Parts: sequence; structure tokens; C-alpha cells
Amino acid sequence: IKESIPEFLLRLWNVYSFFVIYAGIDKFDPAAELPGAVGELSAQDLARAPGYRPVPQRSELDRWILSELQGTAAEVVEKMDAYDNYAACQRITAFVDALSNWYVRRSRDRFWSGAHDADKLDAYWTLYECLLTTSKIVAPFVPFLAETLWQNLAVGEFGGRATESVHLTTFPTGDAAARDELLSQRMNLAREIVSLGRAARMTAKLKVRQPLERVEVILADTTHQPWLEQHAALVAEELNVKRVEYATKADQYISYTVLPDLKRLGPKLGKRLPALKQALAAADPAALMAGLEASGSVALDVAGESIALDREELQIRLAAKPGWAAAQGHDVVVVVATEVSDELKREGLARELTHAVQTQRKDLGCAYTDRIEIGIVGASGEVAAALDQFGDYVRSETLAVSLSQAPLAGVEPLGVELAGQQLQLYVRAKN
Repeated sequence: IKESIPEFLLRLWNVYSFFVIYAGIDKFDPAAELPGAVGELSAQDLARAPGYRPVPQRSELDRWILSELQGTAAEVVEKMDAYDNYAACQRITAFVDALSNWYVRRSRDRFWSGAHDADKLDAYWTLYECLLTTSKIVAPFVPFLAETLWQNLAVGEFGGRATESVHLTTFPTGDAAARDELLSQRMNLAREIVSLGRAARMTAKLKVRQPLERVEVILADTTHQPWLEQHAALVAEELNVKRVEYATKADQYISYTVLPDLKRLGPKLGKRLPALKQALAAADPAALMAGLEASGSVALDVAGESIALDREELQIRLAAKPGWAAAQGHDVVVVVATEVSDELKREGLARELTHAVQTQRKDLGCAYTDRIEIGIVGASGEVAAALDQFGDYVRSETLAVSLSQAPLAGVEPLGVELAGQQLQLYVRAKN
């Protein structure tokens, strides 16, 4: 229960809150577009709205999350029919994570855009449909949260035209025709690359707001590489790197050490275990890895006897070579360049400052569209250089009309440490 609060409950509620805030700002009103009774607000109901474009006409991101939504509904039914409620919950949690940490985050610019175009409307309809259907899917597990979402999104919008309770609606079973397995495979691979890249950054203790020069991706199966290359900007933005490149061999970036799993092999080999350890130490780790990837097992000559070993019986440790940090998934290795140039360092400082200003905006109760003024006192050296070079970036990201290296009259400053310097940060809403 303790783990489920941040991993599921708060995450779903934050997605709902995000939708409510921006739908209110943009006056997105599904009830105004849907005449007559709407009942359970199914996809067929929503499709009657003039602004609801057919899913195939929407962006790749919209098509992907709606495909994941239908896949989640189908798998939850399958697992619950088998009385495997834990696995059903795992799939729901994974979907909410995808909705929050990939769909909403990758769509933020669409919601923030000042243009009220078809793409922005697609984002609202897509997120609205995801939240409505999710409220039905989670109803047996978190009935009160599900009911709250339904009351606010359905009954609150449509009144008596909508089914009065989520618990009176039909449980979603998933629409196989709405599934796009190929797109799911591709997007999930992109998400895995991003996840591994972040893990590599964490290993090297590189802050997420510090830009890096490049990331190298080594795929065991290059089937989806052309698609990934077309989406290089997406991966680069997520990992905060300047370039994404693909390599065929990992040897120039990483090295492997292969060790026996003593708990598994001890009972199996007995007195032959020391000889196996010697054979592994003498073997080429890269060749062992290639054999495991090709067939799932390798054979070693131990005292004249051939012994087959699979992945479960071996411990594979990866080490990045100097200048790189690495992380390995099932079929992909991701390595990031760890050397930070002076210009990259200055850009990282500007991003850190932007984060501090955004936090102060929130603490001051600024609305999402409020303009502000910024004053900074105490900046020198590399921090001052960062402000000179990336001041426009800071202003754009924080909706600031001005950024000066001087105090703002009548404003209580906030102490901020940046690159070892103690700064005084002034933030004021612009009337």
C-alpha cells in the first residue's frame, strides 16, 4: 500500500489534475460538443463530437497511448478471469506510468501551446478518453478513486445524460482493432533506451539537467533502428543530450566480466566449480556474451568435459570505459558520454536556475500563464557567463518578461546555491 501511493494513486491523480487545469485554461468542454444522452461515454460516444478526430488521423503519440489503453483493458480482463489480480494491477500501474511519464510529458508543449488547433484538441480528447476508461478499469481495485474521477469527468460534465456511477458502466474488455502492436514495440523500445540512458547518467552522478554531448545505442536486433533514428530528437530531448548515434559493437565503450553464479552452480558442479571459475577467467567475455545472445547458452571445456551454462547460471557485469557511463537492458546497451565541456556546463547551470525559478513561481502561487520578473544578485564567473549566454532560454521557460542581475524592490529574495555560489533570487509576478 505504501508503494502504491506514489507509484499509482498520486500519479493517476496528478494526470487528472493536469487535465483539469489545462482543460479549464483552454475551455475544453466535451459536454458542449456532445448532444443527447452519452451513457457510459465510450469511444463510440466520444466519436460523435465534431472535434473528435478518428484515431488514425491523430499523432503517433496519441495512437500509441490509445493502443496501450486497449491493450491494458484486454490484459486486465484476461488476468482477472484467471484470478491473477496482482498481475492485473501490475499492468494498470504500468499503463498509468506510461500515461504520466511518457504521454503527458511528451505532450506538454501541445497543451501549453497558444494555438487552438486540431493537434491540441486531439491531445485533450485522447487524455480525456484515457482518464474515462481508466476510471472504469480501476473501479474494482480503487472504487472510491474511480468513482471520484467518473463523477468529475462524466457526471459533473454531462449531468443526467451520463451513467450515474462508474460502477454501473460496462467493464472495458479492450478493442483489438484499436491495437497497434508494431507501434507499441517501437515506442516501448524508445522508452527502454531512455530509461537505460537515465540509469547510466545516474551511475556517473550526472544531474538530469546537465546537457551531455552524445549517447550511443547498441541494439541486439536492429529491426526498429530506422524508426528510432527518425525519432532521434525525442530520445535526445528525454536524455538531455545533443546527439543520438547507433553503434554496431559495444567493445569500444564497455567491457564485460562473466562470473559463475555460485549458488546455482555449486550444487550442480561440486568439486568441478574451481575449474569452471578458471575456465571462465580465461574465456573471452565478448565471445561468451555473443554466444548467450545467439543461443541462450554457452559451452565451456572444464577439465576435458564440456559444460553448458545458461544466463541464469552466469553473472554478467558491465563496466564502461573512461569517458562513458553505460547501462544494459535485455536487447540494448546505452552508453552516454560523461565529459562536460564549458559550454555544456553553462547550459546546465541555466537549466538549474530555471528549475529554481519554476519552484519559486509555484511557491508564490503564480498561475500557469502568469508572467514574471526575475532578479539575480551574486552571480559571477561561470554563473554570470551562463546568464549571458542562456538568458533567453531562462526567460522563455519561466515566462519571464525581464531577467536582470539586480534586486527587485519590495521582493523577499530566496537563497540559491549554484556552482558553489550563493545567489539571491528575486521573483515577482508581473501585473
